[in-house]
Amino acid sequence: MKHKDFGDYLRQFDYDERKAMKIQLPEMLDLYARDKAQVIDIRFDEEYAAWHVGIGQHIPLDALPDRLDELDPEKTIVTMCPHYDRAEIARLYLTMQGFHSRYLADGMLGIVNHLRGDIARDYMARVSA
Repeated sequence: MKHKDFGDYLRQFDYDERKAMKIQLPEMLDLYARDKAQVIDIRFDEEYAAWHVGIGQHIPLDALPDRLDELDPEKTIVTMCPHYDRAEIARLYLTMQGFHSRYLADGMLGIVNHLRGDIARDYMARVSA
């Protein structure tokens, strides 16, 4: 549902929306593996060039309004950054534009901490299958 303005969104904000706006890493990885989520790394170009996790597509936050056509409206759009602050800004913008969007509450640092060693190997085998 596309919101007319931020005030409209706030008038409808409740505990269900507060819960729905966040996604934890296990659920995000499951949706991504089943091709039901599009993961967007919203960090600036310099940050992405310095390091990235190999999951998701890079669309910097400042470029997001001009690149909405790259998003799949049939999927949950998961926004991510190292923690979650900018990911929440991106999620709110996408929600206002009518996308079903959530932000990764664990942040990209949570992905790095989780996907290492055997876990990374097993997960990538699952995604590639």
